[in-house]
Amino acid sequence: MKNKTIVSKQNSILLAIMIGAILTDQLSKIWVTSNLQLGESIEIIPSFFKITYAQNTGAAWSILEGHMTFFYVVTLVALILLGWYFYRLKEYQIIQKIGVVLMVSGTLGNFIDRLLFQYVRDSLDFHILGYNFPIFNVADVLLISGVLFIIIDEFLISFGVSYKKT
Repeated sequence: MKNKTIVSKQNSILLAIMIGAILTDQLSKIWVTSNLQLGESIEIIPSFFKITYAQNTGAAWSILEGHMTFFYVVTLVALILLGWYFYRLKEYQIIQKIGVVLMVSGTLGNFIDRLLFQYVRDSLDFHILGYNFPIFNVADVLLISGVLFIIIDEFLISFGVSYKKT
């Protein structure tokens, strides 16, 4: 009979990824707020990328601006659903597990901001093909990356690339 542990080695690694991702998000936000005034920018790549300190009380493109209670409820529901989804994944479904961990990390990164400040601190400011893309943050990158991991995994499965059960 195998010796079962409460937290597997795989889940320990995933937890470390989550903690590291949240710390990266929060430390980047602390750096921006410590070094820039609201609205101030540092150009990194001319006419393409700059670090700009912005505050957002809504979602992307400031959708539903100022509806903090709504964001609290949606965040808690999302975290519960992501936890349920993660729990249902098998150990060999590592790509999807990483995707969920990244989504949880991004969700928690922005949730921390909403709880502490009543807004989200944004700083990644891109101008792409003449379009000034909405300013976002590391937590948003984590969320989108997590979704992409899950989509790519599902895409691979649909083309016959399947998991090897161990």
